[in-house]
Amino acid sequence: MVADVVIRDQSEVDFAAVHALVAAAFETMPYASGREPFIMDALWTSGAAFVALVADDGAIIGQVAFSQVTVGGRDEGWHALGPLCVTPRRQRQGIGQALTRAGLDRLRMLGSKGCVVVGDPNYYSRFGFANTSEMFAPGIGPEHFMALSFGAAIPQGPVAFDPAFAAGVRL
Repeated sequence: MVADVVIRDQSEVDFAAVHALVAAAFETMPYASGREPFIMDALWTSGAAFVALVADDGAIIGQVAFSQVTVGGRDEGWHALGPLCVTPRRQRQGIGQALTRAGLDRLRMLGSKGCVVVGDPNYYSRFGFANTSEMFAPGIGPEHFMALSFGAAIPQGPVAFDPAFAAGVRL
């Protein structure tokens, strides 16, 4: 845990600060789509953010959300991590790790069976995420799709993310 940072539940009063944070944190990332702040907005406003935490040092400097996924069209009790971000000036200080660990602990406490993430295996493997042959996400390279079981068997089939992940898509 970073000494000057409090990890707490996101609240309604954090909405604008979280939107600005997510936009700023993903702005220069080469893999970013530009939709990330709209995804978080949609997760929050729809109530789909099963767990949403912020890192606060007097200002919102980090954020993580977890939402339900289906596997093979069924609710298997699994969740997805994302988005996760930290303000650029505070990156590489352990804040993202603290948010992720706190969120995964909360999922376990709430009875989740496991969590999936799309991201950098070098980063997410430190939390126990690993590539899996049982689950897959259509349209996402298997090298970037990882799962972490909380003791339950890993269900088989395609993973569908919350509709909020389509937010910001221009048709």
